[in-house]
Amino acid sequence: MSSPIFHLIADAPKPVAPYSHVVEVDGWLFVTGQLATDPNDDNLPIPDGIEAQTHKVIDNLKRALAGAGAGLEHVVQVRVFLTDFNRDYATMNRIYQSYFPPDRLPARTTVGVTALARGGIIEIDMIAHRS
Repeated sequence: MSSPIFHLIADAPKPVAPYSHVVEVDGWLFVTGQLATDPNDDNLPIPDGIEAQTHKVIDNLKRALAGAGAGLEHVVQVRVFLTDFNRDYATMNRIYQSYFPPDRLPARTTVGVTALARGGIIEIDMIAHRS
């Protein structure tokens, strides 16, 4: 196993805690959970609603992946965290599904949580593999 590479991606949102955006080991990319923060202005509020936040979170994940030389096509596993599972699951799922072809759906876990940083209602992290 090679030594891990710790990526801080300039085009991704500023970390809200002490972490790397992506940690890479032997072609595996472990992408830190992203909120719906604005990558260009960390002072802007998180957008309202599950639709806007889901799109923004996935955009932020795409930015992190791209900074490590990968894309959504490399994603093999996803974890979704929702603060209001019953209210937001169906809408999140519909939006999420639009980012992946039906024959290339990553393994996924979706859980309800009591709170997320910065008042977010969704956070998503990913594992990708770039060969």
